[in-house]
Amino acid sequence: MYALIVPASTPFVLLIVVMALSWWEDHILPPPTEPAESPSEAPLTPAAPAQPPELARVDTASTAPAAGH
Repeated sequence: MYALIVPASTPFVLLIVVMALSWWEDHILPPPTEPAESPSEAPLTPAAPAQPPELARVDTASTAPAAGH
Protein backbone atom coordinates (compact mmCIF):
# COMPACT_ATOMS: atom_id res chain seq x y z
CA MET A 1 0.00 0.00 0.00
CA TYR A 2 2.83 2.41 0.80
CA ALA A 3 4.33 1.66 -2.60
CA LEU A 4 1.31 3.39 -4.16
CA ILE A 5 1.10 6.35 -1.77
CA VAL A 6 4.70 7.54 -2.04
CA PRO A 7 4.88 8.01 -5.84
CA ALA A 8 1.42 9.58 -5.94
CA SER A 9 2.21 12.11 -3.20
CA THR A 10 5.67 13.13 -4.45
CA PRO A 11 4.49 16.05 -6.67
CA PHE A 12 2.43 17.46 -3.80
CA VAL A 13 5.33 17.21 -1.37
CA LEU A 14 7.60 19.00 -3.83
CA LEU A 15 5.00 21.73 -4.34
CA ILE A 16 4.67 22.22 -0.58
CA VAL A 17 8.46 22.46 -0.23
CA VAL A 18 8.73 25.09 -2.98
CA MET A 19 5.88 27.12 -1.52
CA ALA A 20 7.40 26.92 1.97
CA LEU A 21 10.78 28.09 0.70
CA SER A 22 9.12 30.97 -1.13
CA TRP A 23 7.26 32.01 2.03
CA TRP A 24 10.47 31.71 4.05
CA GLU A 25 12.33 33.87 1.53
CA ASP A 26 9.61 36.55 1.66
CA HIS A 27 8.99 36.64 5.41
CA ILE A 28 12.08 35.41 7.25
CA LEU A 29 15.11 36.51 5.23
CA PRO A 30 16.16 40.13 5.72
CA PRO A 31 15.82 42.42 2.72
CA PRO A 32 19.00 43.06 0.74
CA THR A 33 21.10 45.90 2.13
CA GLU A 34 22.14 47.23 -1.28
CA PRO A 35 19.53 48.10 -3.88
CA ALA A 36 19.74 46.30 -7.17
CA GLU A 37 21.84 48.00 -9.81
CA SER A 38 19.67 50.49 -11.64
CA PRO A 39 20.03 51.03 -15.38
CA SER A 40 20.63 54.77 -14.86
CA GLU A 41 24.01 54.09 -13.20
CA ALA A 42 25.59 52.23 -16.09
CA PRO A 43 23.73 52.48 -19.39
CA LEU A 44 24.35 49.62 -21.73
CA THR A 45 25.93 50.60 -25.02
CA PRO A 46 26.75 47.86 -27.50
CA ALA A 47 30.39 47.72 -28.58
CA ALA A 48 29.42 47.23 -32.22
CA PRO A 49 26.09 47.53 -34.00
CA ALA A 50 24.25 44.26 -34.33
CA GLN A 51 24.32 42.80 -37.80
CA PRO A 52 22.00 40.09 -39.02
CA PRO A 53 23.66 36.81 -39.94
CA GLU A 54 24.54 36.46 -43.58
CA LEU A 55 22.41 33.94 -45.45
CA ALA A 56 24.08 31.11 -47.34
CA ARG A 57 24.29 31.61 -51.08
CA VAL A 58 22.42 29.17 -53.30
CA ASP A 59 23.98 28.22 -56.62
CA THR A 60 21.27 28.85 -59.21
CA ALA A 61 22.91 26.55 -61.76
CA SER A 62 22.31 23.52 -59.56
CA THR A 63 18.67 24.47 -58.97
CA ALA A 64 17.75 25.20 -62.60
CA PRO A 65 15.62 22.55 -64.28
CA ALA A 66 17.56 20.13 -66.43
CA ALA A 67 16.81 20.10 -70.20
CA GLY A 68 16.47 16.32 -70.39
CA HIS A 69 14.02 15.93 -67.48
